[in-house]
Amino acid sequence: MPLLRRKHFFLVEPPNDMEHSEEVFQIRFTKEIFRDYQTYLQRQNIYRQRFWTCKVTGKTNLTYEEALVSERRAMEKVQQFPKELMEPVLHMIQFSMLKLKDLTKSICTKLQERFIEGLELEVYGRKDNCIHRCKLLRVLKDVEKVQYEVGWLDNDKKVTGSSIVNADDLISKKLPFTRNVLKSFIRESTSRSFPWVVHDKLAKKHGISTEPPEELREKLYRRRRKSIEASKTVSYTNNEETDKRKILETENSEGLTMRKKARKETEKPKEEPIRYPIDDTLVQPGADDPVFTDRPSPSRDFGIPMDCVGDLLMVWDFFSSFAELLNLWPFSLEDFENAICHKDSNLILVVESHSAVLRLLMKDKGGYFMVIQGKKRKPKISPMNWKDYLCDFLEMEDIRELSTHIGTIKRGHYGLLDPQAKLGILRDLVDQALATNAIREQLDKYIQQHQELAATRRGEALEEARKRREEKELLKADSDTKGLLQGHTQENGGHILNRSENGDGNGTIGDSTDKEDQKEGNHASENSESHHANMASRKVEQKKNLKVTPEDMQVSSSTEDHRKGLRRKKDKEKEAQEKKSREQREHLEREMEKCFVRTNSLGKDGNYNRYWFFGHDGRVFVESSDSKLWGYYNVKEELDALMGSLNCKGERERALRKQLEKYYDSICPALQNRSRDIAQKIVLDEAVRRRSTRVRAPPRDSPALAFLRYVNKWKD
Repeated sequence: MPLLRRKHFFLVEPPNDMEHSEEVFQIRFTKEIFRDYQTYLQRQNIYRQRFWTCKVTGKTNLTYEEALVSERRAMEKVQQFPKELMEPVLHMIQFSMLKLKDLTKSICTKLQERFIEGLELEVYGRKDNCIHRCKLLRVLKDVEKVQYEVGWLDNDKKVTGSSIVNADDLISKKLPFTRNVLKSFIRESTSRSFPWVVHDKLAKKHGISTEPPEELREKLYRRRRKSIEASKTVSYTNNEETDKRKILETENSEGLTMRKKARKETEKPKEEPIRYPIDDTLVQPGADDPVFTDRPSPSRDFGIPMDCVGDLLMVWDFFSSFAELLNLWPFSLEDFENAICHKDSNLILVVESHSAVLRLLMKDKGGYFMVIQGKKRKPKISPMNWKDYLCDFLEMEDIRELSTHIGTIKRGHYGLLDPQAKLGILRDLVDQALATNAIREQLDKYIQQHQELAATRRGEALEEARKRREEKELLKADSDTKGLLQGHTQENGGHILNRSENGDGNGTIGDSTDKEDQKEGNHASENSESHHANMASRKVEQKKNLKVTPEDMQVSSSTEDHRKGLRRKKDKEKEAQEKKSREQREHLEREMEKCFVRTNSLGKDGNYNRYWFFGHDGRVFVESSDSKLWGYYNVKEELDALMGSLNCKGERERALRKQLEKYYDSICPALQNRSRDIAQKIVLDEAVRRRSTRVRAPPRDSPALAFLRYVNKWKD
């Protein structure tokens, strides 16, 4: 059993007063039974934590189930441990004081140095200057050296001869086990680790002494004596204190029991919050859950028995998917269901569907083609002789459930067969058709086209990502240039202001120089007056330059209009490009859907019910977990209610909701088209009923009897 933080963990025993009809909760891998769901969930969460240890291998940080698997695999390897080596290895283990790593190393070195009787694996000996595989028959111990009697083995591991060789003539290339297997064997075959003590049953079986040697006894005796003396000295020095403690312990026994209980509770592993998604059966309603809608009950108004709906869908999906290859004009599921339930033996839809598959089997030139040639049938199948070809197929298959209907079909009463027998025949035909070369080639072609379209879609996605990245870089560059321009204009404005301020400063400097020039003469005073006049004229020119003229306003407005026009043009081009890419994606998706390979279910809900959607039919089908009950949703509101009832905390319902969201845009139009077609059929039926008896249309004109008017437009 796995260890909880390297300590033994005990399972919960089943309740004694449990009744046979009582509903309980059972953990799958421990078989523990719980009546309360909360305790069951707590125990399950403990088993899912990564603090378990494999008892055999010593691996840590495992879940309980992973530790169980590790123990089982290790035990399988331990059971493969060579029987010839068990006894000597157990002798080396018994009463050893080494650590596990050192003990394993010493056992491996000893086994490589000496050989054991009966050992066959990876033991070779030198004979006639060649190395041959051999088996050790006997160990011959002399006074001086050890010799071995070996039996030489052939390719079939049979002894062909024997001889006596020295130890130097034997080669052990590799031990027949790994060190990890040896460690697991040591753990599994011992009851304690210091010193290592082999289990009593194994010791008796292999004749190993269970009494420790005298040296080990003396070591253990000395160790015990030291511990006893240490405890005595402590007890002698603290007699009074121990007496007081005993009195307090007797008075406060109830307090101690309470402390022990509290200590046990603290030692229990803390419950960590649940990480969703989890298994749907373990999901419990929480305060943070959204408001779920009630799951609608699916419609179950099928015209055939409930256990035949799966075969009906499988056969119809095959005919719809490979219609071009079969040269069979597509028909709806309702028409196919009505044709199966009809009692007419020569319905065009039934005849053409059977004939298309039989022609495919004949073109394949397999077993059915040989049967037809043996009976010298005509190569052309017609509505008059298709039953003979069908009977030949049933005789070739020789299925007991279907062979009983051969007489009825030969007499021309195919329509009298029950729907289960008809669908069983079609199912067998489809199984044989799927194994033909034509279908396989078509599937290979579809797979190749699907891969090419997927590569094209990936390339377009990468191209769009590259364009978006370039646009972001351009926008970033534009913002950087705008920032630089704004900073440049601010610097130019500040420079102009500084120049004006410097002009005033130059005047003041000129005034100071004028005072100095007055000492020199009148010539300096005239120069200062002319300097002041020049500065005044510069200020007037700067003020004139700062004024904005109407022409400048018109130029700026025209540039802004031009920028807006360019921006609008870019937006229109961007919208057109996005529309074009969206249309391309939709076209690729439609083309990939045409490359039919296999119809997969959308997913499962919490009760393991499967959900199916076929593109040729506008319904979402529901299959029970045992495939015995079927239903369908055919209205958009039912699909929305179904999606609103799924709990994303569960693994299965989370995946189902993702698939429904992924195909929502393709499922909704199919449901709406079906609802519109049903409404039109109802109107037409009412119009047919309201006609007078004199101009009443024949019954075949009713939309419900459209399967009677089926014509194969793709017939050869």
